Amino acid sequence: MAQQAPGEAAGSSLDLPAVSYVMPILNEADHIESAVQSMLDQDYPGDVQIVLALGPSTDGTTELVHRMSQRDPRIQSVDNRSGSTPAGLNAAIRATVHPIVVRVDAHSVLPPDYTRIAVETLQRTGADNVGGVMFAEGRTPFEKAVARAYRTRVGLGGTAHHVGGKEGPAETAYLGSFQRHRLLEVGLFDEGIRRGQDWELNRRLRATGGVVWFTPRMKVTYRPRSGVRPLVKQFFATGLWRGDLARRFTRSNSIRYFVPPIMVLAVVLGTLIGIAGLAASAAGSALAWLTLAFVIPVVYVLFVVVSTVLVAARDGFASMLWFLLVLPCIHFSWGVGFIFGFFRLTGDLTGHTGR
Repeated sequence: MAQQAPGEAAGSSLDLPAVSYVMPILNEADHIESAVQSMLDQDYPGDVQIVLALGPSTDGTTELVHRMSQRDPRIQSVDNRSGSTPAGLNAAIRATVHPIVVRVDAHSVLPPDYTRIAVETLQRTGADNVGGVMFAEGRTPFEKAVARAYRTRVGLGGTAHHVGGKEGPAETAYLGSFQRHRLLEVGLFDEGIRRGQDWELNRRLRATGGVVWFTPRMKVTYRPRSGVRPLVKQFFATGLWRGDLARRFTRSNSIRYFVPPIMVLAVVLGTLIGIAGLAASAAGSALAWLTLAFVIPVVYVLFVVVSTVLVAARDGFASMLWFLLVLPCIHFSWGVGFIFGFFRLTGDLTGHTGR
C-alpha cells in the first residue's frame, strides 16, 4: 500500500488510500464540467477530494466552478492569480489532504477505471508516479486531424504516452498519479517552468531514487485544440519550453527532441539555398547546382503527403485534407519554438504559455 505522510487523511473503510484530484484551470468553461464529472464518475471506492486552481478566467469558468462546488462539497477551489499551470498545480497540491494525488487536465476526460488502476499500479510497483496513454479524440474534422497527429509516430514522435507501449519504468508520464509525500519531498513543480514542468518534476523524482511508471491500462481521453491559431500557439509554446529545458538539462534529453528543430533548419536552409541556385542558374553561374538543395523541402512535402494518405485517410476526406495542414503546423511551430528556447532567442519566455 502507498505510504501515508503524517497528518494526511486516512483511507476509506475498505482500507484503500484516499485520493485528491488536482487541476489548474484558465478559461476552460467549455471543458471543465465534463472533466470534473469524469472524476466524480470513477469506480474507485476510496474517499475523494477535488481541488481546482482557478486562474483569472474571463469566460465564466470561475463562476461555473463555484456553482459546482455548491452542489458537491467534494469539489473545492483555490486561487491561482498568476494563471500558470505549475503555480496552479502547486496551490492545489498544498490544499490536498489525501496520500494519493491525481493530476487532471481540463481538456481530459478520465475513464471510470482510471483511478482504480492508478492506485493498484502505485501499490504494485512502489512507483512515485504512474501515468498512461493520452488518447486524443476529436469531434470536428479539424480536431480529428489533430487527434490523429497526436496518436501517430509521424506526428509527435511515437512516445508511449501518445501511441501506447509496454508497461514499465518511463522517463516521464502523462498527467500523473503521485505519492503525495514524494511531491513534497522534491519541492513540487518548478513554477519557473510554464510548460514541460511535468518532465522536469519526473526528472527530479528519478534523480532522488524514485520510479516513474507507464501503464497502457490507464487511458485518458484528451480534447485537442479546435483551430489552427490555438494549435500553432500551443505547440510553439511547448517547443519553446522544451528547447529551454534541453539547454538546461542537455544530458537528460532524448535525441527525439532534437529531430523537429533539425528538420525545420534543413527545410528552411534547403529552400533558401535552392532559391540561390535558381538565381545562379538564371545568371549563368556555375553555382546553379545549388538548386539540388530543393530536394530537402520536396522530401518533406512528400513525407507529409504520404503520411496523410497512410495515416489520416481512415478519418474521412475532410479530416485528411486538414491533416495536410495540421502535420506541418505541429512540426514547424514546435521546431521553431525549440530553436527559440534553446538559443534564448526570446526575452519573454515566461510569457509563452500556449493558452
